[in-house]
Amino acid sequence: MAAISLRAIKKTYGAGPKSVKVIHGVDAEISDGEFIVIVGPSGCGKSTLLRMVAGLEEITSGEIHIGGRIVNRLEPSERDIAMVFQNYALYPHMSVFDNMAYGLKIAKVPLAEIKTRVDKAAKILELGALLDRRPRELSGGQRQRVAMGRAIVRQPTVFLFDEPLSNLDAKLRAQTRLEIQKLHRELSITSLFVTHDQVEAMTLARRMMVMNAGRMEQFGTPEEVYQRPASTFVAGFIGSPPMNLLRGQADGARFTTGGQILPLPAAAPRNGELILGLRPEHASWGADGGGTWELQVDVVETLGAERLVYCRLGETLFTVRIDGTLPPPRPGDRVPLGVAAERLHWFDASTSQRVE
Repeated sequence: MAAISLRAIKKTYGAGPKSVKVIHGVDAEISDGEFIVIVGPSGCGKSTLLRMVAGLEEITSGEIHIGGRIVNRLEPSERDIAMVFQNYALYPHMSVFDNMAYGLKIAKVPLAEIKTRVDKAAKILELGALLDRRPRELSGGQRQRVAMGRAIVRQPTVFLFDEPLSNLDAKLRAQTRLEIQKLHRELSITSLFVTHDQVEAMTLARRMMVMNAGRMEQFGTPEEVYQRPASTFVAGFIGSPPMNLLRGQADGARFTTGGQILPLPAAAPRNGELILGLRPEHASWGADGGGTWELQVDVVETLGAERLVYCRLGETLFTVRIDGTLPPPRPGDRVPLGVAAERLHWFDASTSQRVE
């Protein structure tokens, strides 16, 4: 096992005026045995960052340390890592056992040791009854477990996962997430997991790195990222539905946005132009109080245990999540919304960064 240190990592494609910067200086310290999720939208640089750790992409500048040694100039095979890709990349003519054992055979590991390692990995991943099957005889989830087993048998110091669940349906993704969690608890190997799915990020991560346009917006526990987003990007990306963000003018305990003057339960952190954030689940539907806002209902979505109510706050769209047992509002209804001071988030209007 090994700690990972990313120090001022930058990546640029090309040279001169046509060069394109894709990673703009990422710094992160990852402890031995941590499970870190790198999350962000498509094109934000998360897979590029992972591939630089793996040695599949050259670093333009900065240093990557794995287990206390600089690995910038080491080949992937010399970094003691194992990678699981989005594509299972199994050999179709080989059995599950042979797919898992192939890398060890190439490394000339003794046959008895190979069998011991494959049997152990198969037991962890519940593949023992499938070792004689070919990939075409397996489900998508089983194939991904074989790909993970192939990584496990190498006994690396670092696991790298590049969107390994993207090819699975929703039910299999949820099941495989649980298997990855159990796998990490059992092996405690330092892991980096790339995904664009915030649900995967929130459920798997010990800490998560939120990427945006090649920059690290925030690095913290899922609770920290959800409860104290560092920027409007993080606030809008983490959480489903995303946080409501209102741009306007603060004046003490009043906030003006979209032609509406909203009373606040407590004074804003400062006067002037700010962005106010409130998560859909953190509003009190139909409640009166010191910070009551009036909304007009547009559309209601029923999702079983909950309802999503899409409203208008003056000219601004606003989403509220309510309990599914509450009577459903009707389009056109005007409903009071209670807000609490501790549920409000404030961001600088020019930098988009959090304001305390």
